Amino acid sequence: MERLFYEAAVFFIYFWKMKITVPLQIIELEDDNYHLVISSVLPDGNQGLWVVDTGASKTVFDKTLSENFSTDNQGTEEVHTAGIGENPIETETGRLQSFLLGKMKVENLRVALLDLSHINTFYSKATNLKICGLIGSDFLLKHQATIDYKKKLLRLKL
Repeated sequence: MERLFYEAAVFFIYFWKMKITVPLQIIELEDDNYHLVISSVLPDGNQGLWVVDTGASKTVFDKTLSENFSTDNQGTEEVHTAGIGENPIETETGRLQSFLLGKMKVENLRVALLDLSHINTFYSKATNLKICGLIGSDFLLKHQATIDYKKKLLRLKL
């Protein structure tokens, strides 16, 4: 019986550690226009705020924050960004240095690098938040993300 209890405890701890929760902020930018925002600690030690964008196919990072990433040597690639403009945007890709998203250490995350000044200008009209990036579906799918609106949590599997 004691052995069974031990194995059950190990199993629980193993699967409990495999999931993390990240607090969500629900930001109303305009009447009935909401964005989900999560906080991180960037490689340079500063706080980074990310929009959780389930409609974005790729995770995007602000290229003006160059101390936090290295560019890939693969040249540019087209990123299809309905909502940002009519035509696909050519952008560099990069890899973020290790950073913390809640208690989760994210390493070597591949991102599209875009100047997010226009997004931050939009945000500055409604709030004092500065966005460092958009968490896209590539990241959300990889970590089997679930959003709990009632509890304001983003759940991720490691």
